[in-house]
Amino acid sequence: MRVVVVYKWARNPTDALVRSDGSIDWRNARMTAGEDDPAALAAAFAIASGSGGEVIGLTIGDGDASWALARGVEQAWSVADAPSLVDNAATAAVLAAAVRHLGEVDVVVIGDSRQDAGVPVALAGELGWPAMVGLTSATTVDGRLQAARKVGGAVQTVLLPTPAVVGIAAEADVDRAPGMKELLAARKRPLTRLSLAELGVAPDDPESLGCAKPDSTPARVFVGEPADTAAQLVAALRNEGVL
Repeated sequence: MRVVVVYKWARNPTDALVRSDGSIDWRNARMTAGEDDPAALAAAFAIASGSGGEVIGLTIGDGDASWALARGVEQAWSVADAPSLVDNAATAAVLAAAVRHLGEVDVVVIGDSRQDAGVPVALAGELGWPAMVGLTSATTVDGRLQAARKVGGAVQTVLLPTPAVVGIAAEADVDRAPGMKELLAARKRPLTRLSLAELGVAPDDPESLGCAKPDSTPARVFVGEPADTAAQLVAALRNEGVL
């Protein structure tokens, strides 16, 4: 199988600047590897090894495209001029155009980013493929995808036909920092840069007008002996009309 792993596609929310008027400035927020990217990469390798296939890296924006190359991916593609997008559907449209540009692809593996959780399913919709998200692992059995995910206290195992999009949720940070030998090897592996113009997409991102904290009622703390605090609580509830 030909497996594409999408990495470094989400902006780092800690880099966002919230202005005094409530508006958010994302200009300095770079695409950064999320906690689910290593898990997605591990799943991509498992799927490819079970089918004798290959893993291709795909990233968008200004993130370090060599991240996957330094972790064993033999080739990677980057849509470097893709802007930091607020809209999940717009991000998915860019990724889908890049996947189609790559030609025959059997599986797209992507992390279930918490801050942009709509991208994996929107990507599947753009491609017209089935999708499974919230997976903890995936591999290949008899030419089909076999994936596992937690449902309540049980582990559910499912079979999925290809082509398909699978979203991997990280339960822990499983990244292993590459050593000098791996970093040097990454420099020799091909990295192809694409542009939005080449892909024929012009993402239309909605404008963020601002943000504000929701209204909340200040908390009241009762101090004293248990009997006194209980009496204060009862009195406060009566004043509020609860009792």
